[in-house]
Amino acid sequence: MTSVWEAADRYLAGLAEWEPRAAQALGRTEVPATDLSPEAYEARAALAANATAELAVAVPGRPGDRMLGAALADRLAAETDLYESGFTTRLLAPLATPVHLVRSAFDNLPRDTEADWATVADRLAAVRSELAAYRETLRRSAARGQRVARRQVLVVADQCAAWIDPARDDFYRRLVTGYAGPSAARLARGAADASAATAEFAAFLRDELAPGAPERDGVGREMYGITARSFLGATLDLDDVYAYGWAELRRLADEMTVVAGRIVPGGTVAEAMAALDADPARRLSGVTELTDWLTRRVAAVTDALDGPHFTIPAQTRRVECRIAPATSGVMYYTPPDPGLTRPGRVWWCLPPGVDTATTWREVSTLHHESLPGHHLQHAITMTLPHLHPWQRTLCEVHGYAEGWAHYAEGLAGELGLLADDGERLGLLCGQIWRACRIVIDAGLHLDLPIPPGNGFTDATRWTPELGVEFLTRIAGMDAATARFEVDRYLGWPGQALAFSVGARLWREARAAAERAEGAGFDPARFHARALSLGPAGLDPLRTALEGNHG
Repeated sequence: MTSVWEAADRYLAGLAEWEPRAAQALGRTEVPATDLSPEAYEARAALAANATAELAVAVPGRPGDRMLGAALADRLAAETDLYESGFTTRLLAPLATPVHLVRSAFDNLPRDTEADWATVADRLAAVRSELAAYRETLRRSAARGQRVARRQVLVVADQCAAWIDPARDDFYRRLVTGYAGPSAARLARGAADASAATAEFAAFLRDELAPGAPERDGVGREMYGITARSFLGATLDLDDVYAYGWAELRRLADEMTVVAGRIVPGGTVAEAMAALDADPARRLSGVTELTDWLTRRVAAVTDALDGPHFTIPAQTRRVECRIAPATSGVMYYTPPDPGLTRPGRVWWCLPPGVDTATTWREVSTLHHESLPGHHLQHAITMTLPHLHPWQRTLCEVHGYAEGWAHYAEGLAGELGLLADDGERLGLLCGQIWRACRIVIDAGLHLDLPIPPGNGFTDATRWTPELGVEFLTRIAGMDAATARFEVDRYLGWPGQALAFSVGARLWREARAAAERAEGAGFDPARFHARALSLGPAGLDPLRTALEGNHG
């Protein structure tokens, strides 16, 4: 009889034929590039169906098999739902789509030895075929009537154009600039061809895909229910979630008013933000200064957490901080490779021409992306020997990961990692931004009415323009970032819920543990126990956490 662990083994082995990270998880040194062709999507869907059938009759054979089985079954169901709905094979959005995967594959490639540069040259040579494969996948989806909104097609086309524009990014040519070794000519040819292929892909999006794309941005309740359940690993009462978002907005706005009044006595939130932005002690200028601040702050947070609050494994303790130009100013995290030969990295992407920032706005994002957020979770998960390799490196659930990272922002404040009220206001700005995400995302996709007397707007219906105005006025974002955010919500329906809704589960689980354990409750023990379960959808995670106290 097949055990759950064996079923997971077979699924991972099958996935390794198509996915480089799966091959790396198995310790393979020769790994395939991600295949973006229609045939590859069909093969992965068939693999998921076979694994689902095998898992349904598998039996637990190890202590952690029940959690492994629940997590894997949830992810297989999510993958199947997204594929069958057409979401997976039509995906175009401003962030984290197959198109972005082609470009970001270069971020973590080492460039130290001649062999490293030869690998970069190989990857550059593959860009054209990868984009051509995804172009065919998009064509077939369109022929089936499965298309994303015109806004998403044009946003990605504009991003592709920016990546290869010498005045904005020139990513592929810049990647090989300065290298003068034996592979120089091949690298230059590869960079030129990758740039040309990217330009051709952008033209395909504008000239072929955009004309037939629908104008309506919202996906409607049926598709939104599929994507939200898949991203969070939970079946949600969407109307309750929408109401929760409004309640969070009111709570956080009130708290921001109190904190702002301490920064500028009697002042408004806007006045407090302006005062903080004007404080030279909080301003960073230049790539070197930005990198040094990020590196020092992450190191200080690591030292403060390791021991008293968490046990961070030595082999994953280090975080590398990098500044990179991009088309939008975001900070993001990439975990170590499965073999732990590369450290986790925090990337701070600055828009072209921008090399300044204010620390009070960035501290909570730093906590979200590094510690106690994404890096801490990965640093622990990737070294737990009782977890299956699929759990350690491939089980991705937005509700779990983003929920933990958003919960970790508040935890950082609780653990004394914020220096003053300026940084606390930055924390609250991040939290109210995530609450805005809930009401904007659900409101736009589900065409939900705006409740009267909400205290934030007199509008009765959501529009993308209102979403941008909400983020700039309430969350304090600049207009360009706010537009990027709204485009992101429209391209990833339901994903924006993962942050606040996921954090809500972590808070509720902790409160349940406190009630069950009373005076003996230890937050450090709770966090260690919860993270030891490994990544999972929110529904199986809730069941497991409740089982620890039931």
